[in-house]
Amino acid sequence: MSAHDYSFKTIDGGDLPLSSFKGKAVLIVNTASACGLTPQYEALEALYRKYRDQGLVVLGVPANDFGRQEPGTEAEIKQFCAVKYDVDFPLTSKEVVVGESAHPFYRWAASERGADAAPKWNFHKYLIGKDGAIKGVFGSRTVPDAPEVVAAIETALA
Repeated sequence: MSAHDYSFKTIDGGDLPLSSFKGKAVLIVNTASACGLTPQYEALEALYRKYRDQGLVVLGVPANDFGRQEPGTEAEIKQFCAVKYDVDFPLTSKEVVVGESAHPFYRWAASERGADAAPKWNFHKYLIGKDGAIKGVFGSRTVPDAPEVVAAIETALA
């Protein structure tokens, strides 16, 4: 199994198989609009704009699992991200990212890397390589443009 075996729904309800990103690096981030870490959207968008032509996809996965900080509908989330942070990277529908009800991708990631690699809060990051393997796991407080994240992205894109 790899990340390419999983699929999400887009924030607009379309199918979004991760296999469509084969050959690209994907930074998958569970997001929330009403969190103290929400300003990370700005750095996520900057990373996406800087590296997308080299093959990086940032994928935002809105989740209401932590502190109920993503209570809105998909339409509200999409509008918030566009208006407040000019987000151009893809967003999925709202998903559960922890526990038995978690989206299958998140259950797989936790099984691959252990329970300590599961999200503990909003803005947890998984870097998926071109081959669909997990290349890095970064906690919520690690900002998207931290040197270790950028280095892992650049390595995954090489």
